[in-house]
Amino acid sequence: MGTTGFDVATGDTGPVSADPRERADAVRQAVDGLLQIRRVMNAGAAEPEAVPAEWERRQPVRAVALLLEAAGIPPSAVGEDGRRLGTGYVVRPSEPTGALPRGGEPRSVARVEWLGPPGSGAALQQQAELQRCARALEGLGWLALAYRGERRQHWLEVEPVLP
Repeated sequence: MGTTGFDVATGDTGPVSADPRERADAVRQAVDGLLQIRRVMNAGAAEPEAVPAEWERRQPVRAVALLLEAAGIPPSAVGEDGRRLGTGYVVRPSEPTGALPRGGEPRSVARVEWLGPPGSGAALQQQAELQRCARALEGLGWLALAYRGERRQHWLEVEPVLP
């Protein structure tokens, strides 16, 4: 965590250095704030807390990473030399799906991967752990679509469900 506010653990930064209880409290406070934003911004929705707010739709990497950490799913981490230090989720920006939602603006999409250091067994855990990530996000207004690419690499493309 930094002195300028809450740092979201995307899995592509250094390890979270805060005391685990302090970090859990900070994550809980951030999620409470996010849900408050949803209640205010989505007041017209049947279930305001079940729909991502505009802030989330504009910053899906931050929102998705926060929700994954709040669900108890560990982030990966990288060292100063760029080598992966821990096994967990990594959330990065992804290309928009190409479909234009209401309003004609392309949606921002986040890509979620499950990565770890060489020899960690992360590749064997990918499919099950990404399903766990998808379940955590879908209950909070995010659509997670599973993909498999070269060398059986699995990932999720995550986009917000619109009100």
